[in-house]
This record gives sequence, structure tokens and C-alpha cells, in this order.
Amino acid sequence: MPADRKPGMDHPHYQWSPMSTRPRLVWPGAARLALVVLVGLEHMEWQPPDGSYTSPILSGGTGRRPYPDYGRLTHREYGHRVGVFRVLDVLARHGITPTVAIDALTAEHYPALVEHCQGAGAEFLAHGMSASRMITSRMTADEERDYIENAAAAITEATGERPVGWFGPEYGESERTPALLAEAGFEYVCDWVNDEQPYPMSTPQGDLTALPILLELDDVNAMFDRKVPFARWGRMVTECFEVLYVDGAANGRLMLLNLHPWLVGQPFRIATLDRALAAITTRDGVWAATGTQVVAAYRAHRKDGAAPEAR
Repeated sequence: MPADRKPGMDHPHYQWSPMSTRPRLVWPGAARLALVVLVGLEHMEWQPPDGSYTSPILSGGTGRRPYPDYGRLTHREYGHRVGVFRVLDVLARHGITPTVAIDALTAEHYPALVEHCQGAGAEFLAHGMSASRMITSRMTADEERDYIENAAAAITEATGERPVGWFGPEYGESERTPALLAEAGFEYVCDWVNDEQPYPMSTPQGDLTALPILLELDDVNAMFDRKVPFARWGRMVTECFEVLYVDGAANGRLMLLNLHPWLVGQPFRIATLDRALAAITTRDGVWAATGTQVVAAYRAHRKDGAAPEAR
């Protein structure tokens, strides 16, 4: 990274843009808030390939234990076998089309899940190779390029459509990732968690749109990592919504929730999600959309004469 300081972050991926100086963002139908619900389908391998990197704090089970860690492996598998169907049913009840972050191994080995998600009208977003293979700067450029292309190809083969959105396992990237995603034809990325609106990213290979996840409402980050009680998590979701809803009257906001079926799809948690989404979707001025729909609306808004982002 460059040694000289400039406003904002010391990297070239995007410009600093304080909310107070931005032009008003208007969503379709004059909605105050765009709501996107990301549902993660992540396969955890028993033995990841040699040379791959697995996060040392990867969640599930009762904590990391010696191989074979059946507790963590099967806790995660619960999402594929049971939890995802509960979560998708709740989203359908509230008129929310899911954006499904699916990794390559799930796309390849769980065709029934792919078909079920397609029946729910889901948009598929590429989520790397597996939960146990994270992108890091330890990769060479060619290794990372192959990783991204193999993930996209697996989802294309399984769904019949090439994904345009990307979300790295465990939010993982190298400093090359945005450029390699643009090179591979991706249009948006969800790894950056620094905003309440989409924003443009630039690379020598082309432009991307960042769709920031609300990291502290990520169910794993909150309930598994930080031990937030699930009832409190539900209140956090609705309290966050109330503030974004008020702020969105002056300048449209994005509420991007990241959910994991192995966690929030448990029978004693699903009602909390149900109540939170009911409180959000019954309000006027809430636009429930997929990632691609939000990106298209955001880009159209900027193209139609919105002032440039602040530098």
C-alpha cells in the first residue's frame, strides 16, 4: 500500500465518501430502505486440500477440536439438511426473495438444494469454494484467479446462470481480489462492511459496486462469536431498522442481513427472525429486493444525474 496519506483508506479501491456530503439516494417507488436478505449455503470440508487456508475462528460446534470434528461438521450440516427450508419459508411469508450465497462444493454436491432455492426464485451469489477455503494474500495471483473462476463455473453449471455477485468465505480477500472479480465479470461484492448504502469501486479491470453487509447483525458474528442472546439479536435487527428507516427519509439506506441456516434456522431461533422481518416488511417505504436489483437501481440512480461521490 502507498506510504503517502490521503483522505480515507490507504488503498485505491474506492474514494472516501462521508454520508453527510452525498446526494440523496432514491430507491424505486420512493422507498426509504432497500432490504436484502443473504442466505449462506456453505459446505465445510472434513479435510481441506493441502495449502488452503481455513479461518482459525471458523464457527460451529463447541469450538475447534481434533480431527474428525464431528460436532462442528454436523452442526454446520444442519443448515443444509433442515435450517435452510425454515429460513426460506419465513422469507417467502414476508415477500422477500432470497439472495443465496452458495459455495462451489454446495452447488456441485447438493443439487436438491439448488433446485429448492430456484423454486423460491433465489438469486445465486458466488461464495467461494467452501467455508474451509478462504481467500488470503498467501495465494498467488494465478491461484486466486483460478479460485474465483472455479467457484463461478461450479455455480454456472449447477444453476444455468453465471453469478454476478461475490461474497468471499469469512469475508476473505487479498489486495488483488476486487480487480480479479472485475476481470472475471462480477458486478458487485459483499465483503466490505463500511456503509449503509452501495458505493462504487474502481479497478484497472473494470468497476464494481460494493453492497455492504451490516456485520454486527450477521447472525454468526452476533450470536456465535459475540454470544449475543438470540432474543436480543432480534431486537437489534428491529432497532437498526428503525434508525435506518428514519435516516432513509432524507437519503435512502440499504439493510443487508447475512443469515446462516445452521444457526438462525434452529427451531428455537426461527420465530425471532420471523418477528423481526414482520416488523420491517409491514412498514411503508421498504423495498425488499435481491442484490442484483439493488445494484441495478443504484447504478441507474447515479447515471440519471446524481452528483458524483465526494472525494
